Amino acid sequence: MSIELPEAIDAYFSADKKGDAQAIAEGFTQDATVIDEGNTYEGREAIRQWRANASTQYTYTAEPFDIAEDRHRTIVTSHVVGTFPGSPIDLRYFFVLRGGKIAELEIVP
Repeated sequence: MSIELPEAIDAYFSADKKGDAQAIAEGFTQDATVIDEGNTYEGREAIRQWRANASTQYTYTAEPFDIAEDRHRTIVTSHVVGTFPGSPIDLRYFFVLRGGKIAELEIVP
């Protein structure tokens, strides 16, 4: 099933598919925040490092299959399969967009 994602979110998943941590970081605002696996990453450099580390620890694919809006957030549900404990899993990505970039992202099971 194909879904239409906002441009910034589509760019995030495209860069993630390529393992391009720099491109992922550039899709965020300078003061962006990411919450993943109980950890918080603030700012583009921390976000770039977070993605670079995840890419070296695990291989995975993430296929978005659902999108919804919740007040000011865009929620994308993605099927994630890879070499990590608990695979496969459906994860929810809670995005807050600002000025065409990602200002906040929280990833939860």
